[in-house]
Amino acid sequence: MVKVVAEISGNHLGKLPIARELVQAASNVGSNYVKLQTYTADTITLNIDSPEFRLNANHPLWGGRTLYSLYEEAHTPWEWHKELFDLAHTLGIGIFSSPFDFSAVDFLEDLKTPLYKIASLETGDIPLIRYIAQTGKPIIASTGASTLEEIDLMVETILKFNSNELTLLLCTSSYPAKPQDAHLNRLRLLQERYGVSVGLSDHTLGNTTAVAAIALGATVIEKHLCLDRALGGPDADFSSTPDEFKSLVQSCNDASDSLGHSDWSSLDVEDESRRLRRSLYVSRDVDAGEIVSKENIKSVRPSFGLPPKFWDEVEGRRFVHSLSAGTPLKIEHTQETDD
Repeated sequence: MVKVVAEISGNHLGKLPIARELVQAASNVGSNYVKLQTYTADTITLNIDSPEFRLNANHPLWGGRTLYSLYEEAHTPWEWHKELFDLAHTLGIGIFSSPFDFSAVDFLEDLKTPLYKIASLETGDIPLIRYIAQTGKPIIASTGASTLEEIDLMVETILKFNSNELTLLLCTSSYPAKPQDAHLNRLRLLQERYGVSVGLSDHTLGNTTAVAAIALGATVIEKHLCLDRALGGPDADFSSTPDEFKSLVQSCNDASDSLGHSDWSSLDVEDESRRLRRSLYVSRDVDAGEIVSKENIKSVRPSFGLPPKFWDEVEGRRFVHSLSAGTPLKIEHTQETDD
């Protein structure tokens, strides 16, 4: 079964009641996990206003903003974490976070986080990755904006210190992302190159990309959740509302269930269809001694007579007994002719 992760990110709008509502919403819509991000503006960047510390002016959501101001707005206050973790536990939904420095890892260890997420832009922070790996917890790592060489080193580092579960998420680090930029065939590359589970961190709108990813082997789908895009916030434009997220969870579960198994055998649900397959039937009343021919035998539904593949074998034989129309033909109804 696929695991669906609801990413809260900055959609709490700096208000704890909204953060609580988001955890509740993630539970209500059937997510397996709700995910936080554990950083402060000071642990992720510097409070400097210069061109290199500003987002590109052409960025569709955050153009021209300083990194510090964006992260100051979007971060989840650390003093909220325990309350949100406790709420998730009460609701029976899993909860974890992405740490962005050593102190965040220590903090999350105190909260007994069950696993960790490595964000796309941190795939090159090998000291941090090593520190996370040394906890021994399962790790989900995004791969957006990363080279294969960077992913190679990240995976090598994780597996050197941690033999627990690793899942690599395909991710297009664009907000929102276009479906044509998802390149889901890379899921196979990740599977084959690293031999680990794969998933998708999805920034596209709608469910199509996520469902397609599951068909290609994704076992984790992560998507941003907001209460209402009209409320605004740094991630609102590429986040799903609760109703949309509920549809996503259902679609993902249906897609996962539909994969089934690769063993080729008759399915119980197809029993009635099997019964209605074609077979050979007597199509009009016949007398003993008549020759079996297209005039008195037809391939029709249902399947209680000889399979049609036996037509060449029975054509030209004689009927042993008189038979009425609608009799399913058996081989013992016929015999070889004397001539």
